[in-house]
Amino acid sequence: MVALHAFLALAAGFITMALLVAIMTAVLARLTPSWVSGEGKPQPGYIFVNLGYSFLAAAVGGYVAAWLAVANPLYHVLALGIIVLALAALSALQSKGKQPIWYQLALVALTPIGVLAGGLVRLRVVGIL
Repeated sequence: MVALHAFLALAAGFITMALLVAIMTAVLARLTPSWVSGEGKPQPGYIFVNLGYSFLAAAVGGYVAAWLAVANPLYHVLALGIIVLALAALSALQSKGKQPIWYQLALVALTPIGVLAGGLVRLRVVGIL
C-alpha cells in the first residue's frame, strides 16, 4: 500500500507539471502565434517565457508530490526530480538540432531544480524545514 501511495504521489506531481506546461503552451500559442510557428527555430521570446513557466510548473509538481507523500516527502520530491531530469535529457537528445543547445540544457537543469524548489516550499509550509 505504501508503494502504491508513493507511485500515486509521483504520478500526481508529474501529471500536474505536464498539464500546466501543456496549458501554458496552448495559451502562449494563442496569445503570440508568431512565436510558436512550426517553421525554423523558436523565437527568443518564446524560449524565455517557456523556461519561466516550465520552472514554475515543475515547482508546482514538486509541491504536489510532497503534499501527497505520506512518508518522507523529500524522498518523493527527489525521485520526481530524477525522473524529470531523465525525461528532460531524453527530450533534449530527441530534439537535437531543432532547438538551441543552451535552451535544451537550461530545460534539463531548470526543471529538476523547480521540482526541488516546490518540494522544499511544501516542507517549509508544514514546518519540516
